Amino acid sequence: MTDRKPPLYQQALSLVGEVLKGRHELSRAVAPALFLADAILCALIIRLIPYTEIDWKAYMEQVSQFVSGERDYTKIQGGTGPLVYPAAHVYTYTGLYYLTNEGKNILLAQKLFAVLYVITLGVVMRCYRNAGVPPYVLPLLILSKRLHSIFVLRCFNDCFAVLFLFLTILAFQNRSWRAGILFYTWGLGIKMSLLLVLPAVGIILLLGTGFESALQSAAIIALVQVLIAIPFLANNPWGYLGRAFELSRQFFFKWTVNWRFMGEQAFLGKGFAFCLLALHILVLLSFITTRWFKGTGKSLPQIIASIIQLKSPFGPQQQKAVAKVITPEYVMTTILSANVIGLLFARSLHYQFYAYLAWSTPYLLYKSGAHPILQYVLWAAQEWAWNVYPSTPFSSGVVVGAMAVTVAWVWLGTKRSAIWVDQAKKTR
Repeated sequence: MTDRKPPLYQQALSLVGEVLKGRHELSRAVAPALFLADAILCALIIRLIPYTEIDWKAYMEQVSQFVSGERDYTKIQGGTGPLVYPAAHVYTYTGLYYLTNEGKNILLAQKLFAVLYVITLGVVMRCYRNAGVPPYVLPLLILSKRLHSIFVLRCFNDCFAVLFLFLTILAFQNRSWRAGILFYTWGLGIKMSLLLVLPAVGIILLLGTGFESALQSAAIIALVQVLIAIPFLANNPWGYLGRAFELSRQFFFKWTVNWRFMGEQAFLGKGFAFCLLALHILVLLSFITTRWFKGTGKSLPQIIASIIQLKSPFGPQQQKAVAKVITPEYVMTTILSANVIGLLFARSLHYQFYAYLAWSTPYLLYKSGAHPILQYVLWAAQEWAWNVYPSTPFSSGVVVGAMAVTVAWVWLGTKRSAIWVDQAKKTR
């Protein structure tokens, strides 16, 4: 008696399941198919949906003043206010200024940002592949309405910063340390939002390359920032530093996406800002001590003590063992965790900041170990909240809640991860 085959629909479901889990030859086709579909979608968005002016005109007005010879940052203004981004932003948009007929050819600008989008998507997909993410996660990378809007309908500078963030991750995954540092410092020179991942970048370099090399990398980051700023530093150094890296910037309640449910009085209070900073530090330290340094066999106080004495926390042999902790998975998890922790405790997020979150959340939800259905549900809730305009107390609560759940799930889900625990046994 021969075994009966399951019904055709069951065979089809089984095949789909195997493909989405990455256990079938067809799994390799998922990423290219999604990439192609998204490229077509970008073209359709540009063709069918009207462009919305927000910051592009102001960027071009500011660049035109730079092109005309102005080098005092405090005097460079646009329709939306003063220039408040570092020098790499100016150089990047100067290139776009010339390519788009002084910013007048907005359709060409949209096409260039569509190319930027698909390049960034390709880099993100490669990072996900290096980290061993199964195909079922990948559709979340192309389904965001808000993310497409940020790139091809708004042309924000955050789009370039995100590209260089993921280029940094990709370079570190491939252990191309110097390339990663250059990508990171240029992205930081476009927008200071990348400061949020600096702790993770520093830890990866310390563990992956050793103390002396990490110091050299820190010097390169600082040197590049100085070099690109020389035209402005030579004219008005304090004016440049005050505008490009303004840490005391005033926040407007009417534009916030994340903390609207707190009410305007609490939002503007210094006590609220202090609480957010304290929580940011505490959560970051929790990840550093219980996750990111766990595979080293050293405690945070021991590592800090060695660094203060300007010596390596690890001996030569131990350094080789510690370097093995820096796997593609470790790089991705550490940098994206630092990114979302920073966004969670940011005092005010605007809609363009979703660019830093949209491609981080799917990976972190996967790493949390939550059921795939829960991953998709939380992602959908987050996507909905970021598409509510203007934000409401409820939508802002969902924005903050989704990030908080993501951070908590990642912390819990990586407790027994092999990239932290197994290596800890080898490095002792």
